Order: sequence, then structure tokens, then C-alpha cells
Amino acid sequence: MNARQEKASLVEEAYEALKTAIRNAVFAPGFQGSEGEIALQLGMSRTPVHEAIIRLQEEGLVRVLSRRGVVVCALSPEDMREIYDVVIALESASAALIAGKPAEERAAAAEALSAMNARMGEALARDALEDWAEADEGFHQLLVERSGNGRLARMVATVMDQSHRARMLTLRIRPRPEGSAAEHGAIVAAIRAGDAEGAREAARRHRERARDGLLPLLARVGMRHL
Repeated sequence: MNARQEKASLVEEAYEALKTAIRNAVFAPGFQGSEGEIALQLGMSRTPVHEAIIRLQEEGLVRVLSRRGVVVCALSPEDMREIYDVVIALESASAALIAGKPAEERAAAAEALSAMNARMGEALARDALEDWAEADEGFHQLLVERSGNGRLARMVATVMDQSHRARMLTLRIRPRPEGSAAEHGAIVAAIRAGDAEGAREAARRHRERARDGLLPLLARVGMRHL
């Protein structure tokens, strides 16, 4: 590995470590610190952390303040509404794109999605909500990845990174997600059948239901910053 490749690898490592720490609230919303402090907590050198912070600012996870370091961005309920607007549009398009693929390709995508859906059901049966959330996130990640549109997948990944904390913070105060597997199943069935408009509609309804459950909950419990 030459020097340029080594630098890129270190930056990527710092980016993933810092993004994971933000998603898991190790650096909680509103956290403010210098690049040096963040690098120290991550056990990394400052240069790759600096590069990682620039990338994460572009993705809306942090904000660099002149002479005051870095602050982890908080989300408001209105931010969550905007995020859902984006996710609804892009995941609906993803489902339609998969359903429009050749039979063999969409069948393979449907099998992968069904397997992830089964993991969700098994986790819910054990009342392992964190495992359920991980499998649910995996289902939606597969949905956009199997669309074959890399730009679309990257856009969804960015907004989902922003909303991850809100999902995890509310995981145990929301109603049990009993209907999610059936709604996922409807998306998969439409994909198997090559029904692009049916897949689009099933994906749209699923995310709209999630939005319409989460936003009133945030208002009811008074969560203004996530």
C-alpha cells in the first residue's frame, strides 16, 4: 500500500468510526468539542479525523464552528418530517426499479429481502427490539441497494444516518411493530410479480405509516431535539 492509499484508508476508518459514534450517541446531539478532543476519544490521529469531519458535515451529521470546534447536529421533529419526505420518495422509486428488472434479478432481490424480513419476525418473537431494528434497517438498505441506482442508495443512506438516533431513542416507547413484516411482505410480493406500481405504492404506504406514527409520538412526549 502506497502513502496515498494508506492515507485514504485512515480517513475511511476515521469516517466510519466517527459516524458510528454519532449514530450510537457516543457523541450525543449537541456535543461540542475540538478536532483534537474527538481524535483522542476515537484513539486516532487528528489529520484523518479532520478529513472525516469534513465529509460528515457535508452529510449533515456535524457542523464545524469557526474557532469553536465541531458540534454534533440535533434533529427536530420538522427535520424528521423532511427526512421522511425524502425516504418515501426514494424508497418508493427503489421498489419500482427492482420490480422492473428481469425476472431472475428481481427474484434474487425478493429472496434477500424475504430473508431479512424473516430475521425481523424472529427478533420480534424474542422481544429483541434492537435486533428487530437492525434487521429492519437491513431490509430497507437492501431495498435501495438492489435498485441498482448508486446515487439513489447514497442519498437514502445519508438521511437514514441522520435519523438513526430518533429511531433508536423511540424504539421502546412506540407500539410494537407488529405490522411491519406484513407491509414488507407486500413490497416483496409486488417485486416478485414484476408489479412496479404495486411495489412503489406498497413502499410508499409503509413509510407513510411509520412517519404518521413517529411524528405525533415525538410531539406527545415533548421531544424537540434528537
